[in-house]
Amino acid sequence: MDTIVQGVLSGADQAIGHTPLIELQRLCANLDGTILAKCEFMNPGGSKKDRIAKHMIDAAQARGLLSPGQTIVEVTSGNTGCGLAIVCAVRGYKFVSAMSKANSTERIRMMRVLGADVLLVDQAPGSPPGQVSPKDLDLVQEAADAYVKEHDAVRLDQFHSEANKMAHYVGTGREMWEQADGGIDAFVEFVGTGGTFAGVSEAFKERNPEVRCYIVEPTSASHFGCREYLGPHRIAGGGYARELTLIDHSLVTDYISIDDDTAVMTARELAAREGLFVGTSSGANVAAAVQLLKDRERGSRIAVVLTDTGLKYLSTSLFAV
Repeated sequence: MDTIVQGVLSGADQAIGHTPLIELQRLCANLDGTILAKCEFMNPGGSKKDRIAKHMIDAAQARGLLSPGQTIVEVTSGNTGCGLAIVCAVRGYKFVSAMSKANSTERIRMMRVLGADVLLVDQAPGSPPGQVSPKDLDLVQEAADAYVKEHDAVRLDQFHSEANKMAHYVGTGREMWEQADGGIDAFVEFVGTGGTFAGVSEAFKERNPEVRCYIVEPTSASHFGCREYLGPHRIAGGGYARELTLIDHSLVTDYISIDDDTAVMTARELAAREGLFVGTSSGANVAAAVQLLKDRERGSRIAVVLTDTGLKYLSTSLFAV
């Protein structure tokens, strides 16, 4: 179990986790219930993915998979790559991030500044620029696998890594529960790899089996809720319209769909009304929680994760004014 490190830290990787939990009083002023937001954008790399970066590397080291100076490769939309770049910089590993050219320039530049090599993969024919489609992700996976074979590198594979889930089980979920003194009735989460939902929902259910857990998806890519893919979307970091092996669907109360415009509008409201500068998936999480408080979760305390910082979206349409 992670513990809070007191005093001077030995590196940036030790600053990961133990982020604040904030009640969204202004957004919930006219609602029956409240939203508790876990500020994961306050991690060193600006997202919740810092947690899994540290946990996956810890697990690989424990299994003896990494040697000094070893090259680590990961498929990422940017956030996991930023986290891995930070941990690799501190621990002396080379990091190569495989990602689609559809991702924002801020993430690419941040990883390069942190010392990572970025393997940029062209989008599939017909994919809208700036929107990662399932076919785009397939191409990135292929490029990463080829690089691993050619350079004898280590692939951490966040989509299937148990360490991804465990980072949120022993970290995010436990912290939220303790910060809220157990006062959590429901949890909603926009899924990318599914690791956050898997770890947090399991941590909550162990403490109180009555906690309701909802998966959030883009309306145009409601793979679990409606089993349909209508096209790309603008909610970054998820909605890949594919099975996610880390998720135990017996823990899922229901599946909530949020459209692009609602996610964007809610992210802007979080900035303007709560002073929380976050990205589109955070907007989707809060929008889903608001929707639930107006309906089946009236009177509840709903926990959400604020995934990443809005600073990674300045070149996108999210904050165009």
